[in-house]
Amino acid sequence: MTTRQRSTSSSTDPPVRREVVLGVDTHGEVHVAAVVSPPGKVLGTESFPAKAVGHRRLLVWARKRGTVRRAGVEGTGTFGAGLSRYLLSQHVQVYEVNRPDRSARRQSGKYDPLDAQAAARAVLSGRARARAKSGDGPVHSARMYKLAKDSAVKARTQAINQLRAVLVIADPALRERLSSLGNAGLFRTCATLSPPDGGGDEDAVAQATHMTLRMLAERIEQLTGQIDELNRRLTRLVERHAPQLLEPVGIGPDNAVTLLTTMGDNPERLNNEASFAALCGVSPIEYSSGRRRTRRLHYGGDRQANAALHRIVFTRPRHDPRTRAYCERRTQEGKTRREIIRCLKRYAAREVFNLVGPVSRTPAL
Repeated sequence: MTTRQRSTSSSTDPPVRREVVLGVDTHGEVHVAAVVSPPGKVLGTESFPAKAVGHRRLLVWARKRGTVRRAGVEGTGTFGAGLSRYLLSQHVQVYEVNRPDRSARRQSGKYDPLDAQAAARAVLSGRARARAKSGDGPVHSARMYKLAKDSAVKARTQAINQLRAVLVIADPALRERLSSLGNAGLFRTCATLSPPDGGGDEDAVAQATHMTLRMLAERIEQLTGQIDELNRRLTRLVERHAPQLLEPVGIGPDNAVTLLTTMGDNPERLNNEASFAALCGVSPIEYSSGRRRTRRLHYGGDRQANAALHRIVFTRPRHDPRTRAYCERRTQEGKTRREIIRCLKRYAAREVFNLVGPVSRTPAL
């Protein structure tokens, strides 16, 4: 091949596109995007509607400025959830970006384009390392069911407390009639109460009391039915997609769903079990002041997952001989109960990660 031919063929090759990083500040109605080059130069900022068509337009606009492989998005679990799912489906790695530091915001004010640029720079610098959940699988379905169940449980507890508060100020004869009943019998009886006949003031009060008790009891029964149905659906989801998580002592469907929700449908986004432990808030933190050097509990992370691990740890000493022996050994070594619980929660997080993640092994206590 001649020199002329080589130069001609090279001139027809497609130019190599530079890689850029996308940053998005999300809101309920509009998303503000910024594209930043690796050296940190801002290549453009633009606003797009928080709709499916807006997501497509945003990515097309960003790709006109370079190859987009990474994006930093604020609120991937709230306002940015839809955008995150779309970007992931287009093979763009999405990183969760925390909102700007409050002290910096007080100095420079709140300006959406600056927040979008800060999101992109957080990805460039490596500060944003938490990859977003995909939110497109059975774990996201379980999250929806769990949300409905928690709401129903809260509403039922409130209705039960209100029903018992009405009984306290009810007519003594009615109160004595119902006070000996258990919860199930109390709710069934109150649901069948009929208003007394009569037209006096006392009858009006009794009528209002009977009606209130009946309506509250009907509400409790309805919410109980919803909770039972949601429990069945959650149990089926866990048994179908993560049955190995129900084998260890102390992990039931409710705790399993909570921990799976923390991991998401793409647990590979977590680098290792230490990342999962930090996400659950069970990683010990070094604490030193002067000559004192110790460790303290982690007060951040997902508090729902932390509570699930706490319930697992408190269940195991009563039913798991291995955990009971571990507690006795640590107590003899001089560890406090709080320190033992912290260690057990850390071990439980490792066990859960290894059961759901690519590695399957049981940690030795």
